[in-house]
Amino acid sequence: MSAETNALTVVNQLRDLAADPLNRRAIVDDQGCFSGLILFLDHPNPQVVYSALLAVRYLAECRANREKMKGELGMTLSLQNIIQKSTSPGETKLLASEIYEILQSAGREEAEQAEAAAASCKRKAHFFLGSNNKRAKTVVLHIDGLDDPTRRSLCEEALLKIRGVISFTFQMAVKRCVVRIRSDLKVDALGTAINSTKVMKAQQVVKTDDGGELIVPFQEDSAMVVEENMDIPDYLPEEESPSQEQDKAVTRIGSISDGIGWLSTATNFVTRSFYW
Repeated sequence: MSAETNALTVVNQLRDLAADPLNRRAIVDDQGCFSGLILFLDHPNPQVVYSALLAVRYLAECRANREKMKGELGMTLSLQNIIQKSTSPGETKLLASEIYEILQSAGREEAEQAEAAAASCKRKAHFFLGSNNKRAKTVVLHIDGLDDPTRRSLCEEALLKIRGVISFTFQMAVKRCVVRIRSDLKVDALGTAINSTKVMKAQQVVKTDDGGELIVPFQEDSAMVVEENMDIPDYLPEEESPSQEQDKAVTRIGSISDGIGWLSTATNFVTRSFYW
C-alpha cells in the first residue's frame, strides 16, 4: 500500500471519528492527534486535504474547541495556504474559507458572550437582591403535574412573577422545585402562583424531627394577592443534572476509546511520510 493510500485511509478514519459529536472535545484535547490532523492539510493529495478539512469542520462545530483550534501551531497558516493556492479545487477553497471564518470569529464571540453575561448578572442582581433583602430562606416544593418541559416552563413563568423569589432549581425526576426566597415572602405565595396555572398543584416538603419528610398542602386562600415583578430580566434556567436521570444515560461503544489509540500511530506515520 502506497504512502498516499495510507494517508487517505488514516485521515478518513479520523474524519469519521470527528463526525461524532461525542468525540470532538477529546480529539482536539489530544495533542498528538490534533497536530497530526493539521499536517494533513498540507498533503500533496487533494483528496487527503479535503478529507482533513471535513474533519476540522466537524471539530469546529463544537464551540468549546474553537479558541484552542485557532491557536494551534500551523492551523491558520495551513488554511490560508489552501485558500490562496491556485491549484486548490473550488470546493476545497470554500471549505477552508468557511473554517477560517469560524475560527477567526471565536475570540469575538467569547468576548460578546462574556459582556452579555456580565450585563445579565447585573440585571439579575438588581432585580432579585434588593436593598431590603438581608436574609433568605429555602423552600422545597412537590409539584403534582410537573411532568414535561412545557409544564416546567409554566412553573418558571409563575415563579418569576413573584417579587421576592431569588432563584429556583428543578428536580424533574421527583417533581420537585427548590426555591430560594426572601425571608419576608410568605411561602403560601409560591403555592398560589403555581396553582394558578390550573394544571399543577404545589405542596411544601418539610423535614420532620426524625429526619423524614412531610408533604404539607398550602392553605387555599383565594383572597391572597401575590406581589408581581413588573421588570423581569432575562432568565436562563439551570440545566438538568445528568445524574438526575441516569436511566437515560447513553454509552457509546467502539468510538473515541477505540479511535484515539491508533491516532498516535497515525501521527507518527504522518511525521515520517511528509517532508517540508
